[in-house]
Amino acid sequence: MSSAISVADVRKSYGDVTALNGVTFDVADGECFALLGPNGAGKTTVTEILEGYRHRDSGEALVLGVDPQQGDRAWKSQVGIVLQSDRDLGDLTVAEAVHHFAGYYADPRDPDEVIAAVGLTEKRKARNEKLSGGQRRRLDVALGIIGRPRVLFLDEPTTGFDPEARREFWTLIDGLKSEGTTILLTTHYLEEAEHLADRVAVISRGVVLACDTPAHLGGRERSSARVSWYEGGTRVESQTMDPTHAVIELSARFDGEVPGLEVRRETLEDVYLTLIQDDRGEAVAEVDVE
Repeated sequence: MSSAISVADVRKSYGDVTALNGVTFDVADGECFALLGPNGAGKTTVTEILEGYRHRDSGEALVLGVDPQQGDRAWKSQVGIVLQSDRDLGDLTVAEAVHHFAGYYADPRDPDEVIAAVGLTEKRKARNEKLSGGQRRRLDVALGIIGRPRVLFLDEPTTGFDPEARREFWTLIDGLKSEGTTILLTTHYLEEAEHLADRVAVISRGVVLACDTPAHLGGRERSSARVSWYEGGTRVESQTMDPTHAVIELSARFDGEVPGLEVRRETLEDVYLTLIQDDRGEAVAEVDVE
């Protein structure tokens, strides 16, 4: 598959602080790619370079075959951006803002359909200043997708969303993926990355530590499972590469129901925290998990 986004040995420093130290990855056409990492890891810096907001010191970056530093109006019309911070929309209502931004594009989505898709129909007459934090994020998403972008950048898009709103947002993104939109997502929510992303990259201190599908990141698919149960009033645990066989044996031993049976494989959270801890040499807990 061709690459919609290509990043090769990108470096960026601010004085003596190195934000990106040779970041490399590719995102295929129509792929949803998630960047995971603790605060200050470099996620937003690399995203802003790809959006054309920030210049890199060295390395190569291409979005739809164009260097973002040289992106013209035609290129910008194919790129949708949902920034980490809210847009300043003055005293515009939801409907006014979405209809206004639709006028910037030759073939925009229907503004009313977009407002409905992000769950703001009941707030269409509300002014931006009257919206809650989560509602403002929904409006940001609406403005990011109104132009039918080929590539969509989502920087912490569900910050401030409650669990129900977050899952509604996932449905929206799944729909964009089915249409072939390429998506670069940064998020602290591991459940969100696992649900939406075809591949994830873990970045720490400006370096990509691992890149793979959520199911295979860090050799997750080869990890053993922990099977535990109660026996004789005591919690018993066993590590095994074949938990199905272990459960069958336990079921036969107990003649059916196994008391307190639990089977747990290594989660994406486990892999993420191990990668970050190994990189820093210390325990971290800077990720939100539902």
